[in-house]
Amino acid sequence: MTGPNRLRDGKGTAPRPIILTSHPQRGGAKALPLHWGAAEPARRGPVIATTQDPAARNAIGTHAGSYALYRALAVASGQLRADHRPDFRDTRPAQPIGPFPAWGDPAKIVSLDPFGHMVPELYAEQLAAGLDIRPSIAITRAHINMPELADAVRAGRLAPDGAVLLGNGDVRVTKIAIEPVWWLPGIAARFGIDETALRRNLFEQTGGMFPELVTRPDLRVFLPPIGSMSVYLFGDTAKLGQAETRIACRIHDECNGSDVFGSDICTCRPYLAHGIEACIGMAQEGGVGVIVYNRKEGRALGEVTKFLVYNARKRQEGGDRAEQYFQRTECVAGVQDMRFQELMPDVLHWLGITRIDRLVSMSNMKFAPITASGIDVVERIPIPDELIPADARVEMDAKKAAGYFSPAVPDAAELAVAKGRAL
Repeated sequence: MTGPNRLRDGKGTAPRPIILTSHPQRGGAKALPLHWGAAEPARRGPVIATTQDPAARNAIGTHAGSYALYRALAVASGQLRADHRPDFRDTRPAQPIGPFPAWGDPAKIVSLDPFGHMVPELYAEQLAAGLDIRPSIAITRAHINMPELADAVRAGRLAPDGAVLLGNGDVRVTKIAIEPVWWLPGIAARFGIDETALRRNLFEQTGGMFPELVTRPDLRVFLPPIGSMSVYLFGDTAKLGQAETRIACRIHDECNGSDVFGSDICTCRPYLAHGIEACIGMAQEGGVGVIVYNRKEGRALGEVTKFLVYNARKRQEGGDRAEQYFQRTECVAGVQDMRFQELMPDVLHWLGITRIDRLVSMSNMKFAPITASGIDVVERIPIPDELIPADARVEMDAKKAAGYFSPAVPDAAELAVAKGRAL
C-alpha cells in the first residue's frame, strides 16, 4: 500500500512500523536505572524520554511538554527529521546553579529534574555511546526592560547602579527555563494520594494519551504535557545557597491578558512589575531577587474558561462584585482554583533557598506550601493600593475577604458593592 493511509517517516520516503510503548520492549535492559533523590548524578542516572529508541526510555512522556505536538507536526510535514540529534556545543549554562543539598532529598524536589541543566556535561559518556538524552533546564543571561521600571526610576524608588540596573533602564538578569519532570511516587505523596490512583487519573483525564501510566509501574518518572516554568534571577547567582544571602521573591502565575496586553481586570502585571522592582532593590542591596513565572493561565483553568467567567461576572444580576467573585468561577469551572501550589516550592529548593526575606505575595495558597516545605518567610509584601487598576478592585476585595494577607479586610457591605465595569 502506498496511498495516504500508509504511515511514513517525517520525510515521506520509507514506511515504518508503529512501536507501542505500553509494555517493555525487547532489549528493555538497555534502559538505564533511575534512582530519584540520589545526590550523585552518576548514581541517579539520566532521564531518558526521547522517542527514537523505545527500549532506552526510562520515563513516560517526552520533552517540551505541550510543544511536543508541534514537534510531531514538524516531523509529519517533513520539516524535521524524526531522528534529529541536537548539537550541544556552547549550550552550557551561562551561570552555574547548584548543586544544593535539596537535590539529594527525594521529598524536597519531585516536579523537576535538578540535574536537567547539566545533561551534556554529566552524561557525556552515555551521549557518546548513542543514547539520546536531552536537557530539561536551560540557563542564559539577558537584559530586560519594562516601562514600569522607568516609572520607578522617575519616582525615585529605584536608581541605576550600572551593575543590576543600567542607566538606559535595562536590567541584567539570569533567565532559566524549566520543563516539568514528575517523580510519580513523590507527586502522589505530596498530594496525599495513592500512586496507583494518581496514575489512573492521569491516564483517564488525558484521554488515555499515556498508557504506560497504568501498564508500566517500572517507569516512575513522567514528563507531563503541561506548561513550563521560567525563573528570572537578579543579582549575583553565586550567592544562592548561602545562609547570609537575603532573598526577595515573587511567585507569579501566568496571566496573558494582563502580563502581556495590560488588561485591567486583574492585578497580575502590576504585581509582577512590583515584584521585579523588589527583586532589583534586593540585588542592589547585595542579595538576590527571584521571579518564578509559572504557566498556569487562569488559575490553571485555561484562558477559554477564564474569559467565560469574565462574561458571567459582568452579566450577572447586581453587577460585578466581590461577594460573587469565586462563585462565578466555580459555576463555570466546577472549582475555584486548580493551580495546586503543592509543587511550587520545588524550584525554590532547587535554587538552594531556605529563607525568603521579602515574599512579594498576598496569597496564602502560596505562603502555606512554602513555609510547610521548610522555607522561612520573614516579610510578606502586599501590592500597593495605587497599583491596583480600577476594574481589578473586585478581584482584590474578594481575595482579601477569602484570607489573603492584607492589613485591612472588606466587610460584607463592601463586598456587595459592584465595582467592576459592565461589558
